[in-house]
Amino acid sequence: MVYIPSMEMLMKRMTKDQFIQATSRLTMGESALEIAKGVLVDGKSQADYARAKHITRGAVSQTVNRIWKIHLKTLSIPDKYVEVTAILPEHQAFIVKQWEKDAQRNGK
Repeated sequence: MVYIPSMEMLMKRMTKDQFIQATSRLTMGESALEIAKGVLVDGKSQADYARAKHITRGAVSQTVNRIWKIHLKTLSIPDKYVEVTAILPEHQAFIVKQWEKDAQRNGK
């Protein structure tokens, strides 16, 4: 017997709070956010949005995937840890990278 997952199981879904967290630091147009929320939170079809907005399915997919990747990344960050992006002098960046390695060894 071969198990074939249903389409519902293959859909990318997240809660409204997860969506807000994933998009909180993004610079995206209102229309792109509306599309991504419709697909990821409300479960609407990417193809329907492409037709309604007169854009390609690829454009819809790209918008959805951008937020989905951020969402997956936040799921892999342990509790009480945060991701930080910074531009630092080399010696400080080296120290921060060492801290990251230590945290991965000790905290995860």
